[in-house]
Amino acid sequence: MMKKYFNLLFVIFIICYLCSCDILRTSPFEVTSWTPGGRYHPEPEKITVSLNFSHDPDRASVERYFILTGDENRVNGAFLWNGRKMTFVPLVSLEKNTDYAVSLSTGAHDTDGLSLDTAFERRFSTRPGTARPVLLSCYPSMYAEIDDIRAEVRLYFSRSVPISTLYNNVSFSPSMTGSWRLEDDGNTAVFTPAEPWIQNRRYEIRVAASLTDNKRADIGKDFLSVFTVGTDHEAPSLLYAYRITGNNDYAPLELDTGGYTSASEPLIETKGWEKEDRFSLVFSKPVDSSSLKNCLSVEGSPGLIMETEPGYKTEFVFRFETRPVYESRFVFRLKTGVKDNAGNESENEYIYRIFANGASSKPPELAGIRIPMAPGNGIDRELISFGTDSLFENIPITEGRDNYPSGESVKTWIELYFTVAHGASIDRFSLMELFRIETSNNVLTFSPRQIKTGGFSAAEPQTGWENFERIEIAGILTNSTNFGIVNFQISPGLMDSLGNKSEKQFRISLVK
Repeated sequence: MMKKYFNLLFVIFIICYLCSCDILRTSPFEVTSWTPGGRYHPEPEKITVSLNFSHDPDRASVERYFILTGDENRVNGAFLWNGRKMTFVPLVSLEKNTDYAVSLSTGAHDTDGLSLDTAFERRFSTRPGTARPVLLSCYPSMYAEIDDIRAEVRLYFSRSVPISTLYNNVSFSPSMTGSWRLEDDGNTAVFTPAEPWIQNRRYEIRVAASLTDNKRADIGKDFLSVFTVGTDHEAPSLLYAYRITGNNDYAPLELDTGGYTSASEPLIETKGWEKEDRFSLVFSKPVDSSSLKNCLSVEGSPGLIMETEPGYKTEFVFRFETRPVYESRFVFRLKTGVKDNAGNESENEYIYRIFANGASSKPPELAGIRIPMAPGNGIDRELISFGTDSLFENIPITEGRDNYPSGESVKTWIELYFTVAHGASIDRFSLMELFRIETSNNVLTFSPRQIKTGGFSAAEPQTGWENFERIEIAGILTNSTNFGIVNFQISPGLMDSLGNKSEKQFRISLVK
């Protein structure tokens, strides 16, 4: 009897427990309706924010988990209740041109402890549609095919936007990392990818509706654009190689085709290179300056400096770090591997041989000297000349009255004859600084006093040297009775009016 009594009590307990459980409810606890509704409301002062519930709500939990925000700022207020309806009264009236969000999280429950199945989230706005920013256009455009694997994405807005909203609301699929910057006073957003776009890949650009302008107004709707990368498979090639002259004239370089078969056949080279000439390469399509630097080399000359700004260009201009040595030979060599925007690489090698013998780049050189042996004789001054090949020839300086009496200071002159570049003349200051007469055994001394480039003491130049530049150095010569070597010399560094500089030392050694 007692056993049947306890079994009956246990069944009654289970029935009561199950009746109190949520699983026996026929409907969930939820918000059945709300105000003001998700649309534009032009009069914020008339707005009523309220929620109606399906069951009797636990008021404390609803008030705890309810939030109203305006442009993401929380709105403070008080709660009024009428049965299952809750009304939220803001402490300050709602404002115009503001986007509001109403939310009630799943922490809210009814009086029996039944929680919301899902959070309640709704939006309404006091901002008219014309007050929202508009995404006007996008590059790449929808379904565009681009060849540039490093292309930047550009978004054009009707209003300026903050850079933070771009990082939070713009995404790429497949994912692409990079950096954003703003242009056009913030109306244009530019995305620079950290790595090249992958060829033959389809990409999606997604812009969320929550992207905002600088006044925190959002664009109100999602945006999607799709583009494809990598339709270009054509390798770049070198079209032209030029010498750029000082007048900015372009002269093509001779390509070394390697067609010669023996040492007796001349190399294919470009002659007449001037010291100030530059070098230009023109490609069939834009190529990367960094890859070009890696593939271009110069042999037998100073290093190259790229004058063209870095990036993808069709033409690149180079100059030398220092002037090439006159009559030197050097080689421009362009190897394979120059890359274009799509990652295609050049497949051919190019060689250009250069001979730096430009007519305007020739450094000045001493050809010879001429000296009067009888400077005091007005009729026959006994002019005698010596070339640079006159090694240890005799200079007949005598002690006659019209000649160079020993120990006396005699006014005389020395003529110097030079070969110079086309259109150039000897720099007189450079010559005066570098010209010397050195002797052994104190044979004689010469003190220069004046330099002339015209009005010479001897009317006619030395026969056979008429095409040389003649310069006269007048001074005082003191002879002696001693015998020895007389060296007429010009130290390295002699310059002309075009800036050409000789690195040679010129010397004519004679015997007295």
